[in-house]
Amino acid sequence: MAKAADGGVTLAVASGKGGTGKTTVAVSLALAAGDRGSVEFIDCDVEEPNAHLFLSPRITGREAVEILVPEVDLGRCTFCGRCAEACRFGALAVVGRKVLFHPELCHGCGLCALACPERAIRERPEAIGWVEEGEAQGVRFLQGILNVGEPMATPIVRKLKERMGQRQLTILDAPPGTGCPVIETLKGADFALLVTEPTPFGLHDLRLALEVTQILGVPAGVVISKDGIGTDTVERHCRDQEIPVLLRIPMDRRIASAYAHGIPLLEVLPEWTDPFLGLLEASLNGAKRAR
Repeated sequence: MAKAADGGVTLAVASGKGGTGKTTVAVSLALAAGDRGSVEFIDCDVEEPNAHLFLSPRITGREAVEILVPEVDLGRCTFCGRCAEACRFGALAVVGRKVLFHPELCHGCGLCALACPERAIRERPEAIGWVEEGEAQGVRFLQGILNVGEPMATPIVRKLKERMGQRQLTILDAPPGTGCPVIETLKGADFALLVTEPTPFGLHDLRLALEVTQILGVPAGVVISKDGIGTDTVERHCRDQEIPVLLRIPMDRRIASAYAHGIPLLEVLPEWTDPFLGLLEASLNGAKRAR
């Protein structure tokens, strides 16, 4: 995986729960930091990328992302079933003198071809989506897009991270949840900002997200979005776990309205530029302390 430039930092903005304001935070950080040097923004939420709605990038390049899937030569196949036995995802099944392939289960690992004693399986590339690159307000912009109906987002996230440039600051906008695409996004990050909300659902999923960062060894801080609703249980949990709360964003109708119209928070409320610069500094300091 490509790394940021010497002295550069990779910040991942994640959330266990969807709809907490993760993209709002990631975009605001990129815009606040855009005039401070070399910055790139990577939208890793490839199933539903939406950062482009706020950054309005000029796309200059596009590349397909492919995985290798099996193709069985029935003339050589003896229907021994070893390919199906080797596939831990159940993508292949041998029934009588038929080999059934379920592409939605295939992970493109190639083990079936290795297991075939007759060399009756060859691998062919199949496109599952693409990555795009461009520029947005002085920020290098990348995003991945998963084809409709495709089940595997991780290969596209991996391709995006392979294209990370030599920048002083890289901001990764992670998918929601704690599944494989999120783990792939967080791997190798210098610091994770976990965006949550002060609700029971927010606390539940924040705990899961914190567990992922701890397993991966990525230091983390918390941003509380929609501050003022719910209870103080998120604050108390962070205090008990010694996780810093680095920013609180209030429940504000102006922010919600701007989001609905695809307008960045800092454009509507420019007075929030300094708080986001403070959030950036706190994140950079957290990353440096962990090095």
